[in-house]
Amino acid sequence: MMVIRPAQTDDLQDILQLAAAAGTGLTTLPNDPVRIKDKIASSLKAFNTPINEPGPEYYFFVLEDTEQQKVVGTSALVAAVGMDEAFYTYKLGTVVNTSFDLGIYNKHQVLVLGNDYTGCTEIATLFLSPDYRGGVNGRLLAKSRFMFMADFPERFADTVIAEMRGYSDKEGNSPFWHSLGRHFFSMPFAKADAISGLGSNQFIAELMPQYPIYTTMLSQEAQEVIGQVHPKTKPAISMLKREGFRYQNYVDIFDAGPTIEAPKDQIKTYRSSKLMQLIVGKPHMISDNPPETLMVSNRQLETFRTGIIESDFDGEVLYVTESFLSALAVNEGDSVRVARLRAKPQSNTNRQ
Repeated sequence: MMVIRPAQTDDLQDILQLAAAAGTGLTTLPNDPVRIKDKIASSLKAFNTPINEPGPEYYFFVLEDTEQQKVVGTSALVAAVGMDEAFYTYKLGTVVNTSFDLGIYNKHQVLVLGNDYTGCTEIATLFLSPDYRGGVNGRLLAKSRFMFMADFPERFADTVIAEMRGYSDKEGNSPFWHSLGRHFFSMPFAKADAISGLGSNQFIAELMPQYPIYTTMLSQEAQEVIGQVHPKTKPAISMLKREGFRYQNYVDIFDAGPTIEAPKDQIKTYRSSKLMQLIVGKPHMISDNPPETLMVSNRQLETFRTGIIESDFDGEVLYVTESFLSALAVNEGDSVRVARLRAKPQSNTNRQ
């Protein structure tokens, strides 16, 4: 069975293997035992601390194959970005220059450096082992975070954001970085991105130009990738858009990848999830539709668990097995949160 749970100290080696497989593209999952230890420790503290409003807390989740007793994926939530270190983005705006005497009207796009997302919740650190891709594992890893947010809404901000990886070629070269960032940082793109991933962004304030950047001064290649994602990121952004996330003209300062956002209470999984009572037994279908693939969270904080079951979403009772109870650390009669992992299937019944 596949189960989402908080990362533990004993998961270190498995997580490091995932970090090695992720390579340099995922800066929030470094192949560094000291930094991973720090992330786990920070996460455990967040899970064990009473909180009434979001702050810099970091919640680190893993996907475990319980049969193999192996961690095969990671994901995370940052309760409120920019609380310890400034959270920088570029806002893509418009400037109009007009000369009535010459009859000239020019409209320009400009990039303005800012901290508009300070205090927002960020979803991050999503990575799934290549051996476990396909099926529903990726969806579970990504959407389970919204289940946790629904269980503990007071811990998260009203707006949720996701920074998406921007376009780069097969050699890892970013046209946007080549046209802009390299002139100010005097270091390779991968190094600057990695330093930013450490959480220390003072160097951005020190080195980045503080004035608006006219995009027409960038190369044509750089202009074309502003707000575009890396080819491997397209499935992830498509899934988040189906959850209600939208691009609002904010982009990453290094590779110009889009930052997308959604009101917390409008995220599809968050909004459509509901509470059901657990009963041991075979599912009793009350609808004409076949069983659905559902996510089930145990609604517990320190021992949070989310798993998958095929059952009926239309009632108030969820029938499960004893082994499912054990995997989610719950008892019969407990209240759990349930949401569809996939879109509801169409009924085969012809209705007149």
